Amino acid sequence: MCWVIRLERNLSHGCGTASDLHRLPPVTLFFLSILNCWQIVVVIAYEYNSTRAVAPWVSEGYGWNMEHRRLGSTGMYVSELTYGNWITHGSQVEADAATKCVRAALDLGITTLDTADVYAGTKAESVLGKALKGVKRESYELFTKVYWPTGTGKNDRGLSRKHIMESCNASLKRLKTDYVDLYQAHRFDYETPLEETLGAFDDLIRSGKVLYIGFSEWNAEQIAAALKIQDAKGYYRFISSQPQYSMLWRVIESQVVPLSDKEGIGQIVWSPIAQGVLTGKYLPGKKAPAGSRATDKKGGANMISKFMTEPVLTAAQKLIPIAKKVDLTPAQLAIAWVLQNPNVSSAIIGATKPAQIKENVKATGVKLDKSIMAEIDAALANVVEKDPAKTVSPKPRA
Repeated sequence: MCWVIRLERNLSHGCGTASDLHRLPPVTLFFLSILNCWQIVVVIAYEYNSTRAVAPWVSEGYGWNMEHRRLGSTGMYVSELTYGNWITHGSQVEADAATKCVRAALDLGITTLDTADVYAGTKAESVLGKALKGVKRESYELFTKVYWPTGTGKNDRGLSRKHIMESCNASLKRLKTDYVDLYQAHRFDYETPLEETLGAFDDLIRSGKVLYIGFSEWNAEQIAAALKIQDAKGYYRFISSQPQYSMLWRVIESQVVPLSDKEGIGQIVWSPIAQGVLTGKYLPGKKAPAGSRATDKKGGANMISKFMTEPVLTAAQKLIPIAKKVDLTPAQLAIAWVLQNPNVSSAIIGATKPAQIKENVKATGVKLDKSIMAEIDAALANVVEKDPAKTVSPKPRA
């Protein structure tokens, strides 16, 4: 079988030169034409593997080496980008399109996939489970979450032992798998004793249904309290945190990140492009583009609303020339920015079409120098949120 593989890597990003060729599996090299120092085209013959139609480093003719990082202090690695199906699968994106996005993510080297029982009223997990049909289970890391209501009953929510066990079993069924790599408490539950929640999580690990446990949107005080109980009782510890984090939303930096770094907890951050605001497509004083998240009444519009202000949109436009300096799009710059934080294990991206994923993977492996980081801070100086008190969970619980 013969493919044309185009390796287009910006050398200033530190990823991709002719030296990458030593990573290719055994091939017969027929032709190599160095077009210039930025681009090479390689035509190769590759021995067909019946279990995979393309080599791990090839996707639809485009070569890409995804970077991976350890998740906290564990021995498990996750891809620098995590594919998430929060408000896309089962709601904004139809099932066939969602499957194409999942397959594109996998082909581009994204091995980590994140969902939750509550997304699209449980439909998102079902869509993801179908999209992963036929994919070798050991080849990806599957994450889901529990807390938000999945039904109308009083016990169809929260972090009680009853709901955790029932929700985990339901998630496994929808995802069509025997286990998840990471199970996360989607918020802090003020109505359930922390010992009960942590005991249930520990039992899930010991049962083999869950490999690791984490949390989402917990503050430093809540994290410390949980770790103290886990250590005292000999429970498996939390190893991940899933907070909102972006150039605009930095509330974890002063307390959660230092504690997490000390305790071996890695951040899997969501909304690195601030719901799309950091792409620069939302213009101050103008209507949101048709079909954009800001016009999605099923959930997207509500989540993005806090960023849809004149000062924020004006500041976001200042990032465009900064992105051009490093040969990135504004979205790629935003993703690369969160990955500069060494406590970040992975950044979650969503997509409504495969092309968006192909663009976003170009943010991996990028190193931004101090001058660029300083320019970003100056551009957004008056609109960045840093207050750790903004990390909140419903009280009483949802």
